[in-house]
Amino acid sequence: MLPTLDPDAPFLDDLTTLRAIAVDARVVAIGEGAHFVHEFTLGRARLLRYLIERCGFTVVALEMGAAEAEAINPWLAGGEGDLDHVAGLHTRNLFGELLHWLRRYNRGRSQPIELIGIDLPNALTLRPELDPVADYLRVVDEGIADLVAGIQRMAAAINGGSAAASAPQWGSLDSTTQESLTAGLYRLSLRMRALEPLYVARSDQHRYDVARRRLEAVLHTDYMLRAMNNLLYGTGLPDDTSVRDLYMATCVRWHLDRLAPDARLVVIAHNNHIQKTLVTYEGYPTALPMGYHLARGLGAQYRAVGLTHTADHVPDMVWPAEDSALGFRVETVKMAAPPEGSLERALAHAGFDAEITLTDLRSPDPAVTSLERIRSQGAVMELPVAQTFDAVLCTPTATTDGGITF
Repeated sequence: MLPTLDPDAPFLDDLTTLRAIAVDARVVAIGEGAHFVHEFTLGRARLLRYLIERCGFTVVALEMGAAEAEAINPWLAGGEGDLDHVAGLHTRNLFGELLHWLRRYNRGRSQPIELIGIDLPNALTLRPELDPVADYLRVVDEGIADLVAGIQRMAAAINGGSAAASAPQWGSLDSTTQESLTAGLYRLSLRMRALEPLYVARSDQHRYDVARRRLEAVLHTDYMLRAMNNLLYGTGLPDDTSVRDLYMATCVRWHLDRLAPDARLVVIAHNNHIQKTLVTYEGYPTALPMGYHLARGLGAQYRAVGLTHTADHVPDMVWPAEDSALGFRVETVKMAAPPEGSLERALAHAGFDAEITLTDLRSPDPAVTSLERIRSQGAVMELPVAQTFDAVLCTPTATTDGGITF
């Protein structure tokens, strides 16, 4: 059991399980079973602080776009202004409490914690990553200025606050514009690959690599706009959201290749992204998550810590919601009792449903290896729990983050 979720409380012996799990890892991912949960924010901050102070982790990666992470870092290091000036509405609501804690944590540190963004933009818009690419291309390839400007004009029509708002905006474009946007982006991508030696000579390898990574983000965002729009109308392809998770995994590996050899990375994202096995609902796989790819590539150097709860309610996203700037609302929904075979039911049977627990799932005990369900948002997901996570932090309550502003 853990005595507290308070990230600023002194460490006792409550997180030695986390040390044992992280000892040989280069990447430890910390999840959450639902977005906008106050207890999960506290738990993540406490685990993150322990990994930094006691386990030697040095880099923090969040479920957000690279451009937004770069904009947040000066504020995170103590810069003037407030979070509203450097982060979008979706990011402020999704990570606001955690980011404010990190800013306080950075005070007095000789080396402030910085973020890297390993996801597509949280608003699922194209311009945040496209505009820096356009700036780069104006320097190294003046001849395609008109093509780039045309792509930027088309991309400007997609300016929603989240995927739930941006995807319908993409869907409202006429089919010619949709296809022209996708075709233009792929023309840029193929040209950047073909002319790499020229581009590097006119800039340098680092700036070229960053621009290529940004363009990959734009390409994947364009794909996900189509996928999410189709999902809203029930016409999506099976497993289509896997495209986003593959991008996230590739982004983590891209950074690992460029960080110092002894750098160790904490990834903070939803359980459904960090898990090592397929995302499965009602018996049907729906995505190959980031954690699946990282576990295949890194083996035991990748560890995943999930977060769940034993409460009878949880904040959940309800969408579409036309009256919301983000295209969805957060509502507290009632949950059925944890089903047989679930981690939450096992904790309740053991008398721990009212406690904060961190369960080591690497045990060969059949009571652990037989677990086959865990909560996810307002539902229950079927999966081999012990193969999916190395440990799970469970809280007895799940209340809405206090900083929700939409």
